[in-house]
Amino acid sequence: MIKSLYIKDFALIDEIEIQFHDGLNILTGQTGAGKSIIIGALNMVLGERADTEVIRTGSMKAIAEATISIAGHSSLSDILTEHEIEFGDYLILRREIRDTGSRAFINDHPVTIGVLKSVGDQLVDLHGQHDHQLLLKEENHLGVVDSFGNSLNEIASYHKNYELMKLLQKELKDFRKRENELNEKLELYQFQVKELEDANLSADEEEELESEMNLLDNAEELDQKAAAISDMSGDDVDLIQILNQLKINLEDLARIEPEFSSYLEEVNAARISIQEAVNFAERYREQIEHNPARLETLRRRQSELRSLQKKYRREIPELIDYLTQIKNELNLAENFDLEIEKLEGRISKQAEALSYSAIQLHNKRQVVAEKLSNDIAAELNQLGIPNATIRVYVNWLISDNGWITIDGHSVDCIETGCDDVKIYISTNKGEEPKPLAKIASGGEISRVMLALKSILAKEQSLPVMVFDEIDTGISGHISEKVGKSMRQLGKYCQILVITHQPQIASQADHHFKVEKMESEERTITTIDYLSDEDHVREVAGLMSGEDISDAALESARTLIQKSIIRN
Repeated sequence: MIKSLYIKDFALIDEIEIQFHDGLNILTGQTGAGKSIIIGALNMVLGERADTEVIRTGSMKAIAEATISIAGHSSLSDILTEHEIEFGDYLILRREIRDTGSRAFINDHPVTIGVLKSVGDQLVDLHGQHDHQLLLKEENHLGVVDSFGNSLNEIASYHKNYELMKLLQKELKDFRKRENELNEKLELYQFQVKELEDANLSADEEEELESEMNLLDNAEELDQKAAAISDMSGDDVDLIQILNQLKINLEDLARIEPEFSSYLEEVNAARISIQEAVNFAERYREQIEHNPARLETLRRRQSELRSLQKKYRREIPELIDYLTQIKNELNLAENFDLEIEKLEGRISKQAEALSYSAIQLHNKRQVVAEKLSNDIAAELNQLGIPNATIRVYVNWLISDNGWITIDGHSVDCIETGCDDVKIYISTNKGEEPKPLAKIASGGEISRVMLALKSILAKEQSLPVMVFDEIDTGISGHISEKVGKSMRQLGKYCQILVITHQPQIASQADHHFKVEKMESEERTITTIDYLSDEDHVREVAGLMSGEDISDAALESARTLIQKSIIRN
């Protein structure tokens, strides 16, 4: 249950702290006083979207903080432990809205808005002013059924098989698309394969061409320079002989003066290196190739490679990879029928698994639907619709192009299942149930929603339920029945209700009054916990308006006393 709600600088609220209690907590006040602002702040702290416009004028940030008892609510432990949040019997959820963004905390531990909402969704079920209209849209009826059925295992199994089937169907679709694209490019790929294979490409060929062409292009210069080196030991200038004589003289000098030893080593090394260079030059001249024809052949090959690179806009290594790629594509094109046959076999096998899980989920939903139909009718009987007949239909989604076949019919599969769920109602005896949108009035829809919430609270033990003006479209003795139902519901969980109906307010276990007032030229919203006498006066005010007569007070006391006796 929500122990307290602290709100600061939120819309018209300066700073308030509300201490809520077990049972039925009623909030009343004039239209525009700020009741829905309080619910908006609660919504914000539960992780719902919040706009920066909620920040009170002149303030830096808006704050909402709720202290919620989670004793006995073990299902939260996994998500809290996962996010390293320490917890005991209480959680403190906090949300701050600034112009620059939003921050969220659980027990002073920073969390994402998603984590805050995940925790909030398990603690509080908040019904807004227009939520009952969701029942008028049949696409929401499946969610209603799944909210009441313990179908998590069936839904998880179906969803797993659905996702696998979706991947296979996408693979088949992409495969067929690829087949069409390949068929359009078949002749082009065949031509390109022949052209590139005929080119006999090699990744290192360009570099090898450049190297060989460089040698052939400079053969004459290479021969001349090598000859010049060889001539260094000729008759005119015998450099090697000079170095040999210099070596002999330095050896003689070194025997007398050791300082010549280092120069002897250098000259000796130079003599050996020069001799090796001369010898290499003589040998190199023998292998120099003067071959203009070979050079021309290499130039033609280089031109051919450059033409291919320009045509395909790829370097040689990339052309080799491209050749492998299009050869694979051609090989695939030749084997498309076989590959598609294999894929269709996998799809057929997956369809069997999907059908099985779809049937399991369908059957579970039918069981839930039957029970829900009876439970809603029983609740509506308590809410002033004694002859209500509810039918929750769970039918297969029949489609010409469904993924699975059930009882000879092609059935469509979507993410939520293969079922078309509709809730039909009849509020008059002898009339066949028809769609909610065509039959039920606003007040009846509100009561259907309240009936659903009542069943949900009893079956799933929701800690907190909040109703923001669910009494829309009802009045008089029906309001009294709704109030009584809410008070009974308060035995299962904490209930917070905003209402304008005295019959509902009279059922309060705890009554709060919300008012709007001016303080220091600012408008602020305040909330007060009403004593028993103030509770009577507020109910009387709801009955008669601002001028509360003694008769109104007496009527209020009678109404309150009657609610106490009945409960």
